[in-house]
Amino acid sequence: MSAKYLNRIPVLALAVLLASTILSAQQPYKVVDKWKIGGDGGWDYLLADPSAHRLYITHGARVEVLDTTTGKPVGAITGLHGTHGIALDTAGKYGFISDGGGNAVVVFDRNTFATVATVPTGGQNPDGIVFEPATQTVWAFEGRSKDAAVIGVDPASGIPAWKVLANIPLPGKPEFPAVDGNGSVFDNIEDKSLIVRLDAHTLKLIDTWEAGCNSPSGLAFDVSGHRLFPVCDGNKMAVVDSSSGHVLATPSIGSGPDAAGWSDANKLAFASSGDGILSVIDASTPDYKTIESLTTAPRARTMAYDSGSDRIYLVTADFGPAPAPTTDNPRPRPPSIPGSFTVIVVGR
Repeated sequence: MSAKYLNRIPVLALAVLLASTILSAQQPYKVVDKWKIGGDGGWDYLLADPSAHRLYITHGARVEVLDTTTGKPVGAITGLHGTHGIALDTAGKYGFISDGGGNAVVVFDRNTFATVATVPTGGQNPDGIVFEPATQTVWAFEGRSKDAAVIGVDPASGIPAWKVLANIPLPGKPEFPAVDGNGSVFDNIEDKSLIVRLDAHTLKLIDTWEAGCNSPSGLAFDVSGHRLFPVCDGNKMAVVDSSSGHVLATPSIGSGPDAAGWSDANKLAFASSGDGILSVIDASTPDYKTIESLTTAPRARTMAYDSGSDRIYLVTADFGPAPAPTTDNPRPRPPSIPGSFTVIVVGR
């Protein structure tokens, strides 16, 4: 063997290693597990807590809490009226639930899952909810009253006093929010196809932008890259510059989306849709290609991304036949079959 050939071995080995790393990062996602939770009632948003290995799931009049290492229930927050979303503080002490049926935000202890406080929001049907770290406030976006209820918290106090600091009027029906950690709060305005930016320090609406697609619902956020990812009707996700509001792209996704996710490590955006498709968009290049359309299950339209395990959690159930249309309900939904509520685990 010549010396020239021998000198090439380290270079070849490095090339093989790099190629293997790239392929590993780009390998497709797949359904790796299913956790049957059971119970009755509808559902809305999920939230993963990577550091605690927990998954919070709104489910009718309760919030289920699962251990993501085993898929087993570890607790529940009960006695609610119609849950929509969950937010967590930065201190690891408290969680917050938008109890739409009760027109309130429910505060719970993250260690015991006991309800600590119930805060009437002053509006109607709190839905999307987020914790804003710079001001240590909770933002609940209310669909029927079309406002944002801002709740002040004091995590350092032994008995925190939560109260509504403001109800900020919005230009339409709000959906899912996102924060940058420095005081900017973003939210989709579904019925006007807009994105709004609010200032958590002044409690004012400061920007209103076109969403770039119709009826935006779920919203993911690449904070370091200054990019918002609203998911919309018409099989579209928009990519919006969070500094200027400029629409950068509109990649294709599944039909009937309701949630979105972002992987900062992999530079991937996700959209979960009612047609049972999980769309994966490569946001590492300017063309924003949809690199995977994974079949999950019908009506698995809400999701949570777990950055600690690079897994996506979705929920759905089995359904019976839809009832006959009526004048009041021309497009009735099929009822879910009791006991069939299931978490779909996607990984690679």
